[in-house]
Amino acid sequence: MKRAMIIAAHPDDETLGCGGIINKFRDSVEFKVVLIAEGTSCRYEECEDCKKEISKNIKIRKDAAKRALRGVSISFYDLPCGKLDTVPQLKINKIIEKELRQFQPDTVFTHWHGDLNIDHRKVYDATMIATRPSVSPVKTVLCYEVLSTTECNFKNAFNPNCFYSLSSDDIEAKCKSMLEFASECQQSPNPRSIESIKALSTYRGAQSGNKFAESFEIVRKII
Repeated sequence: MKRAMIIAAHPDDETLGCGGIINKFRDSVEFKVVLIAEGTSCRYEECEDCKKEISKNIKIRKDAAKRALRGVSISFYDLPCGKLDTVPQLKINKIIEKELRQFQPDTVFTHWHGDLNIDHRKVYDATMIATRPSVSPVKTVLCYEVLSTTECNFKNAFNPNCFYSLSSDDIEAKCKSMLEFASECQQSPNPRSIESIKALSTYRGAQSGNKFAESFEIVRKII
């Protein structure tokens, strides 16, 4: 892995799913994060009076992502949160295809197909289309897990088959990044709490024979 693209529906998904490996490989891998939707507007009523407040909070969340990723290149597309199923699939495909063409990653991380969040599933679908081997040079495609949506699919559980071992410093850096998202980081026992992030990393570590780990599902790996 030399050039890795993390494709996410909303600002903070990239941190929850890949914050540990971003810190682990910060000095050896060039990362690019692509954020498809703004992650905020779905919490508001559709009314004229809400537009100013929505715009303000979208900016707050984007600024949080910049601080959390600390110098990693980010593309924001600000498509409507919670409504990617109303956006033509082709539009999302073209966004990802353009980013792949410009960045030329060898590895792509994206959402898992079974996430409860519809935006996550739409991003997964678009990533699969954009990275198909006949049109893309990407060699490895992996899905990451996002607390509060991945683990809530009780009929079709996330079954990782790839683990990256993490240090205590990697986990602390991931938690510090998540704390930048003040509106998203919650108190325990909420799955988006620091305690839950640490618990998941400990569990994935134990599952893979490490102290801490982040886990992924390999969709495709071409050697």
